[in-house]
Amino acid sequence: MPSSPPRNPLKSTGNNGKLGDHHPVNSLHAAMKRHGGFPRLSASSKALVLLPLVLLAFIFFFVYPKEFELQAMMSACAPPATGAYAASSSRLAEPAVVRKPDFRLLIGVLTRADLYERRHLLRMVYGLQLAPGNNLTAHVDVRFVFCRLYKDDQRVLVPLEILAHGDVIILDGCEENLNGGKTYTFLSTVAALYADEPYDYVMKADDDIFFRLPQLVDSLGAMPREDMYYGATIPCDSMDPFREYMAGMGYALSWDLVEWIATSEVARNHSVGTEDMLTGLWLRIGGKGKNRFNAKPAIHDYRNPVPVDQCEHEFMPSTIGVHRLKSNPRWAEALKYFNFTAGLQPSKFYKID
Repeated sequence: MPSSPPRNPLKSTGNNGKLGDHHPVNSLHAAMKRHGGFPRLSASSKALVLLPLVLLAFIFFFVYPKEFELQAMMSACAPPATGAYAASSSRLAEPAVVRKPDFRLLIGVLTRADLYERRHLLRMVYGLQLAPGNNLTAHVDVRFVFCRLYKDDQRVLVPLEILAHGDVIILDGCEENLNGGKTYTFLSTVAALYADEPYDYVMKADDDIFFRLPQLVDSLGAMPREDMYYGATIPCDSMDPFREYMAGMGYALSWDLVEWIATSEVARNHSVGTEDMLTGLWLRIGGKGKNRFNAKPAIHDYRNPVPVDQCEHEFMPSTIGVHRLKSNPRWAEALKYFNFTAGLQPSKFYKID
């Protein structure tokens, strides 16, 4: 007898080759008829049905409300917007809190155009102290001041400095002689240059004095803002700021005194001579500088092996300024004492014993 063809487990033929009642679809209909509707679900089936509903509920109630917070976080990390978008989105951003400096100080380093190496050293020394991480409580600007350029190489090299650093003031109408009227020209020029945005204090400084800016700022921060004359008193054996005048190594005047010097016939008629002595003379004749402050011994001269006077003494932790650093070894000694290279990190590119 010929064998019958294999039976398809998913198909059974009855009358006219139609699907039999035992097909899964027919079984489902039969189950629905027996139970009066949908068949009862097992526990695992119920879990499979409920799980998507729970996930939808979680998204609706917990994730969706956080959408705006997420957008705000992403906006904070994004680069600043520009144009019309910046104008509209800025209404949502909180303004940054910027601390206003306690005061503004201009330090004018009176030097000569040819002293390129000294300016390079001073830029490093003051630049490290003015770095943002040092958080000075005052706004401090350091400018290098000399008279008219008179050499061909100066007329090329100094403009390069100006392009690179923008910290040079070239005075007109003075000769390169500290006691030939340069200090008067400096102070009167500054009064005109910064009339629209004045400083609180202007300091005249030599190019062989090293100021520790945090200590200087702390000291000046306690000073009056008007009629103020600050420095290291002369003579060296005196601590009385009213006796004579402040040493020319570095002294500060409040802005109102700078303006007065710029317009005073007293200063104009007595501009040539020992410059620090003349500044004291101007104030004495004009009845100015009633608020006088002596910063000794924190401002002092470098101590020679055989001391010359009482303006000299050793470095101190409280030192504000050291004068007469007339050579690189002296500068190196001072900077080593005050630990200026402490931030240097080890590197494969150098080895310093």
